[in-house]
Amino acid sequence: MPHLAFYFDCLLNPLFFVAKEDFANLGAVKKLGDTITGAVNQLLSQDIPEEAKARLLDIKGLFQDYEGKSLPERREMVAKALRELSGLATEVLLRRYRQDRRILAQDVQFLKGVGKSRSGRLARKGIKTLEDILLFIPRAYDDRRTVTRIADLKVGQKAVVVGEIVLSGTVRYRVSRRAVFEMIVRDRTGQISAKWFNFSRVYMERAYKRGLKVILSGEVHSFRQQREFIHPDIEILDSEEGKDTSFGRIVPVYSETEGISQRQMRRILDGAVTAYAYATESFIPADILRRRKLVSLPRALSTLHFPGDDTGLKALIEGKNTYHHSLIFDEFFFLELGLALRRRRTARQKGIAFKGQPRLFQDFMSRLPFPLTRAQKRVLAGIEKDMGRPYPMHRLVQGDVGSGKTVVAFAAAMTAIGNGFQAAIMAPTEILAGQHYDNFRKMAAGLSVPAYLLTGSMPGPARKEIYHEVARGNPGLVIGTHALIQEGFGFGRLGLVIVDEQHRFGVLQRAALKEKGPSPDVLVMTATPIPRTLSMTLYGDLDVSIIDELPRGRKPVQTKVYAEGARPRVYEMLRRELARGGQAYIIYPLVEESETLDLLNAKEMAEQLQKEVFPDYAVGLLHGRLKGADKEAVMSRFKRGEVQVLVSTTVVEVGVDVPNATVMVIEHAERFGLSQLHQLRGRVGRGERESMCFLIARLARDSDAGQRLRVMEETTDGFRIAEEDLKIRGPGEFLGTRQSGLPELRTANIVRDIAILTAAREEAFRLIEEDPDLSLPTHRALREIVEDRWATGLALAEVG
Repeated sequence: MPHLAFYFDCLLNPLFFVAKEDFANLGAVKKLGDTITGAVNQLLSQDIPEEAKARLLDIKGLFQDYEGKSLPERREMVAKALRELSGLATEVLLRRYRQDRRILAQDVQFLKGVGKSRSGRLARKGIKTLEDILLFIPRAYDDRRTVTRIADLKVGQKAVVVGEIVLSGTVRYRVSRRAVFEMIVRDRTGQISAKWFNFSRVYMERAYKRGLKVILSGEVHSFRQQREFIHPDIEILDSEEGKDTSFGRIVPVYSETEGISQRQMRRILDGAVTAYAYATESFIPADILRRRKLVSLPRALSTLHFPGDDTGLKALIEGKNTYHHSLIFDEFFFLELGLALRRRRTARQKGIAFKGQPRLFQDFMSRLPFPLTRAQKRVLAGIEKDMGRPYPMHRLVQGDVGSGKTVVAFAAAMTAIGNGFQAAIMAPTEILAGQHYDNFRKMAAGLSVPAYLLTGSMPGPARKEIYHEVARGNPGLVIGTHALIQEGFGFGRLGLVIVDEQHRFGVLQRAALKEKGPSPDVLVMTATPIPRTLSMTLYGDLDVSIIDELPRGRKPVQTKVYAEGARPRVYEMLRRELARGGQAYIIYPLVEESETLDLLNAKEMAEQLQKEVFPDYAVGLLHGRLKGADKEAVMSRFKRGEVQVLVSTTVVEVGVDVPNATVMVIEHAERFGLSQLHQLRGRVGRGERESMCFLIARLARDSDAGQRLRVMEETTDGFRIAEEDLKIRGPGEFLGTRQSGLPELRTANIVRDIAILTAAREEAFRLIEEDPDLSLPTHRALREIVEDRWATGLALAEVG
């Protein structure tokens, strides 16, 4: 059944058309009275408040003698009807949406069959409200439309039987002495045994007693010429439930919930769907659903939980039918609608129109000791163009490890400073912030550009002095960590915000830095390549630039995966490289020993490596728990070559640049994501010497994890690695979706469902083109849904 918004559209659209055409289309004008009367009658048959029905009857009466009115009178009637209907549609649809939200937000414990005890178990699965349980989609389906007689069962057949337990209990077979729970089930035609090898003895013996009627579902096996089920799905059949949800149909199978059987879960869902599925209506316009061959959310959920006999089983099991697609489209549509609104809101803001290539920019570029690559020049040109526009720049620069993003950021900062403004660079670690500060001072030497370094570990008096200088608004560059967004610190004239390694900051932190100025340009940078599929979703409201070329002279890092037993061989190769004057990193997943994880740790291994493995070389230790000054001291010694082997945790993952470091060893490589391994590998190969990366893993090369690590051997292309990582870990873990400010995706998967994502994006952006603020009466509820789903994310429009 169409949603209320559809009927209001049927009523409003003819009026909008006639008003827009100014009554020039005589055919439409003549039929208007009949059209309005028919549309009002349809709406009156819907479940709407009596007060709304009374107002609709007034509008219907207004058009009774429409044909006999003069043109001015008709114009007045249409204008009056539009005013009245616009207000009425907005009121009724928003009231319906808010009422539905209140219903769906109710605690699941009050649903029939749940109660306090079961609600606690459901909460551990993330199911706390009626909405949560309605969106708890079956993980599989069991075809129980046909119940097979036991006498007719054939070996290898997947079948459903119904019978009575005539014998059950735990037995041990003479040969293996392994405990097996076995039952004999009988119907009128014969009997069959069912066996479980992994089971809870107490539970099984208490649950499945002689005399109970059960349903068994699974593949028929043979043992000593006797047919049997091995680990079949089993459910107790009782008179209270009957056939409706257990057999004689396609039966949903849910993810296991401790203490709640499949039969009980189906009974709970049956009540939830029957009573509350209607409240999930998401107000997506009917013409979009028609165009994309989709159905409403209530219908999709009802069918997914309890499919009819005519539902295609194969497509249902594979999640490739209209009902799954409708649910996925719904999630993506509101995600993309939020991005479209964010993009439009950003474009409307008044920003700073910087004059391109000021003298300071030109002086900076002429002093660089190396030429920019073509990719750097292309990206910088895009940034310059954005900065020259009268609204804020919002650009993401992606560049693989070592591609030269930092010099592009410095050049952009010079444009802002050369125009009399301040620029800020926020880095995720003090090490990286300090490195940016040192590099900028070298590159900008002799240009008299004030540069400040602000970190959390800085002494109070020094920090106060920087606070004072920056607050005065004099042009310059401020580089820092989270200290830049602390209360009490402010910019006098902030014109450009640069966020380095943006994925390391939460969206609120990025927003806090942007709010330090009235409407600064924003440049976000990442060396973690974001696959196109994810980039389109996450940064659909940003302009994206890619630096896809490495500086001349860089050689790809040779990478090899080794099992733990090959560690001495790795140490030998490392020793040879140290003898040639190179330096090395050795990375561990833990700082110190863990009671729960059997892994090597940095503290113990630094000591052991110094004493037993590399006694002729200096071994340093770096990790996140060291004080800022101590970290700086260790890194300085490593950069100067006083430390040859740096034992570290992933604190060196981001941005550390030591050209003489030529070997990277990563212990327990199986514990890291591919993108993180790629980042760590990027710490070497930054000079002209050939570099190596050794991944030591606790696994067999032909295992799944071993195959995954082989991608690191095969390529140094960060984008290919990111695509593989995304496939393996999924978008939530890849990004940390909580960090991104995006709505949660319950069913949709950005990688698997890219075609549906693209369709949803097209429809969402088309809708915003037609109705930029979602201000049409039948679209107001859409806007409220977007704001609810995005929560704070929509307000943080400008920070990506």
